Order: sequence, then structure tokens, then C-alpha cells
Amino acid sequence: MKLKGSQAIVKVLLEQGVDTVFGYPGGQVIPLYDALYDAPLKNVLTAHEQGAIHAADGYARASGKVGVCIATSGPGATNIVTGLATAYLDSVPLVAITGQVPVSNLGRDSFQEIDIVGVTVPITKYNALVRRSEDLVPILRKAFAVAKEGRPGPVLVDVPSNLQVAELEWPDLEEKEEMEAQEASQEVANEGIFQEAAELLNNATKPVLLVGGGALSSDAGAELVELATKADLPIVNTLMGVGVVPSSNERSLGMTGMHGHIASNMAVVNADVLVVAGSRFSERVTGDRTRYVGKKTIIQLDIDPSEIDKNIAVSVPVVGDIKQSLQKLLPLVKETKHAAWWKQVKAWDASEDRSLEKGDHLTAPWLMKHLSSVMDKDTVYVTDVGQNQMWAAQHLVVDKPRHHLTSGGCGTMGFGLPAALGATFAVDKPVVQICGDGGFKMTGMELYTACRENKKLISIVINNSCLGMVRQWQQLFYDARYSATILSQFNFIGFARSCGADGMQATTCEEFAAALEKAQASSKPFVIEALIQQGDIVEPMVAPGAVLDDFVKVDKSAE
Repeated sequence: MKLKGSQAIVKVLLEQGVDTVFGYPGGQVIPLYDALYDAPLKNVLTAHEQGAIHAADGYARASGKVGVCIATSGPGATNIVTGLATAYLDSVPLVAITGQVPVSNLGRDSFQEIDIVGVTVPITKYNALVRRSEDLVPILRKAFAVAKEGRPGPVLVDVPSNLQVAELEWPDLEEKEEMEAQEASQEVANEGIFQEAAELLNNATKPVLLVGGGALSSDAGAELVELATKADLPIVNTLMGVGVVPSSNERSLGMTGMHGHIASNMAVVNADVLVVAGSRFSERVTGDRTRYVGKKTIIQLDIDPSEIDKNIAVSVPVVGDIKQSLQKLLPLVKETKHAAWWKQVKAWDASEDRSLEKGDHLTAPWLMKHLSSVMDKDTVYVTDVGQNQMWAAQHLVVDKPRHHLTSGGCGTMGFGLPAALGATFAVDKPVVQICGDGGFKMTGMELYTACRENKKLISIVINNSCLGMVRQWQQLFYDARYSATILSQFNFIGFARSCGADGMQATTCEEFAAALEKAQASSKPFVIEALIQQGDIVEPMVAPGAVLDDFVKVDKSAE
């Protein structure tokens, strides 16, 4: 069967189960967009290529499927670089298809010619420039297989426009290729490792379970809860691990790290055995790496062998799919109780200052608690980056995996709104996007896309008229010299209405509650601008490079 290259691309997408693509057309992808014209796919035109890649990312995170993004050559391709880096550092499966100048024009500084394969080598699992028609379909199939296998991640396929119009012979998927796509080879821990890990847990007196984003990719939540229940473990999580274990679980202490809760950090510091499921031990999680291990024994479960001993030296490496590893470990773990350890953990928890949650005035922590109490329990929360992100991770109650989407490793401001847009195409659930006033302005035009697509979406802009997290660091570490962080006023509600959305401003808890009620009842995108005090900062906080139990002492009078 002969097909044009553009038609073959669409056929591969359908073969791989793709139902939605996000993108922006341009000169070198016109043939592909012509093929999409009558394809049985949802083709979402975003306001910008960065919006397209973040939307594909949000789609992937919310659904667990591969997200797909399309961009033209040159600036179109370079505009998705930040999104690829975001997905790469958070292990999100994406396939980006970029157009390229015709093969005969490669290397001639042609109009909108950029070596996007060279640009993206460090931030993709795999990328390729297709130079021959017969290679197009095999490369695309490989792209999807690589994106999904093992530790997921983004891939990029660069397709010259002449190959999109040239005819090729459609190659049927061979049985060998299908098997390779479904069963990627993985390193598996030996049986003795599981026995060693179980003995350590069985003899521990102050054990802790740390849950990272890798446990989400493995869908290991149920096994982790079973392990924590059987071995009587306190549970802490990284930013990327929010929701893997229900936040409302009585064993859950919440986030650990730079903005970790006091009980979470103190438990990690004082543990004698730390079980780590799917965390790369970033410096935001560990603080001072040279003193993170201390006297504790660390058991690390990870699918990626390169993560073992990369940042922290561990005693027991368990390499392989986390869910499968836990299923082997669980029968070897004895039921036990750690009453004295839990008494200490609860004392630490009681010592945390929770004054911003009280509702004396409108604050982000109160807002997060209110959202958790009134929103549908199936709500998907998508956060941007900065103070809003940390407040959400600390205070939202997220009880299901893939219901808290955020940019962790890359920390990409502007991620939130387009990622939330992508999530609305992935799941039929309420979607609430939380951002700061700075981050919203970066990709806010995707609100127009949400309106055009008739997507119900609640966007909460926490407005403190500053770049909050940078200002917080300036307050604490730079003598309150607020350089380039104080922002002028912007009419968020007027902007929302210009896009076709609705909105309300809230300055009190009562006004926010009323605005949220109206947003829930609205049939179109709704923006709530929540005005909070500029001096509100994210606490607890550990200074960069400090030990996890060395919390910053905050001068409450500082402005």
C-alpha cells in the first residue's frame, strides 16, 4: 500500500492509539496538517508552540499515555525546547514531530533551518532526522516505543517536508517489532537483594518510606500503602510523588525537602532505614548531600540503573519496575509496630506553624485547604512554578495518582495553564490550575485556546504583585533587596473576559469561596484572581545546601 509520508505519519499515530495532537502549523508541516484535515484525530491548535508541548505534557501526565506535539522547523521547533526539557527531567512520555526543510536544502542555512536534532540531544531519550522515505515509519514506531519503555521520556522526530509529500510503501508492523515495543529489556534485581531489604526493614526501629515520581510511572501506589501498613512506616513524598499515596492516608506526613513539612524532614533525618521508591535524590529533596545519609541505611527502588549512587550512595539498590519489585519484597516483610517512633513523629508534626491556614485573612495555604474541602475528590490539580507550587504541594489533599501535575525537575514557569489545557483533553474530570501572577503572564494566551475549545477549566491566579519565590529568597538571603521582582498591576479578569472566559477577583476568604462556587457552576473557563499579602512566604524552608532539619528562621516583620 502506497501512502504519502504525511499520511503515513497519521497512520502511525492511529496505530499507536493516539487520539489527540497539539501543535501549530508552519511552512514545513503544511503537508502533515493537510493530512490531519480529515484524520480521525482531535487536532488542537494552541496559541504558541510552547503551549502545544506543555499541553501534550499535561495530557500525558493526566492520562498515562504518550502525548504528541507538532511544530514546524526553525522557531517552531525551538519553541518546544523548554517543553522537551520539562518532560525529560520529569520522565514524561512525549513524541514531538517537527517539520524540517527538504533534504536537498539541509546544511545550506535555508529559511527556518535549525538543527533541532542537535539542539535536543541532551533533553530527549531519542531523536532522529529522517532522511529517507523508507525510514519514516520505522523511526516513528521506534519513537513511541522508546518514549514508553523503561523510564519514560520525550523523543523528537524531525521530518523534512519533501518526505511528507513523497510516496512510500507502508510497512506492516512485524511481530518482532511488536514484541520489542511491548517488552523492553529491563535490568532486574537478584533475589538476594529482596531478602536483604526485608531483613533491614524487619529489624528497623525508625523506618521511613519516601515516595517519588518514579512510583507514579510504575503505578505502585497500592503496593506502597501495603508496605507502609505492614511495616508500620511513616510516608513522605517528593514534589513529584504527590498523590501516589493518598494525602489523607493516616501515615502520610507530606512533602520532604527544601519546603518539606517539619515532621517529614525530621523523620528522614532521624530514620535508621529509609526506603526510597522512584526518587532521583535531587538537591531540593536532600539538602546537603554529604550529610543526607548520616547513620541511616538506604534502600533505593528504581527502574533506571543510572540513578543508583548517582547523587546519594545507597546500601541496597533494587533495580527494576518498582511495582514488580514491591510485589517480590512484600511477602518477605514482617508485620510490626513502631509506637515510640510514631510518638516522636507526631510530636514533630504538632510543632509546625500552621497560622496561615486559619482563615484570618486570605492566604494561599487556606485557599488550598478550602479547595480540598469543596472540590470534587476526582479533581486534577495542575500547578505552575514558584510559591504557588510549593503551597499547593504542602496543603492540597490529593488522594489519587495523576491528580497533581507540576513541573518538578525543570521548574518551568508558564507550564501550568497549557498543561491544564492538555489535561482537559485527557480526562473527563474537573481541572483546577493554580499559578502565580508572574507565571500566568508567560503562557496566559492558552486561556484563549481553552475558550475556543469550550473546555471548562478553573484557573486560580495567586496574585501578590511580585515574583514570589525569588522575592522570598531576596528577603531571606539578600537583605530584602527586591531587584526586578515587584510587578505592576495587571487586569487578569479583564484579560480573561477578552479571551471569552469569565472571572472574579477575591480579596477575602469569603470572596474566594463565592468565586469558587461561581466557577464550579460556570460552563466556560473561569479565572479567580486571589489577592494575597506580599509578605506571605512558603514555610517551612531549608536554605539551599543546608541539612534537612536546619529550618530557616524567618523574621516575620520583614517586608
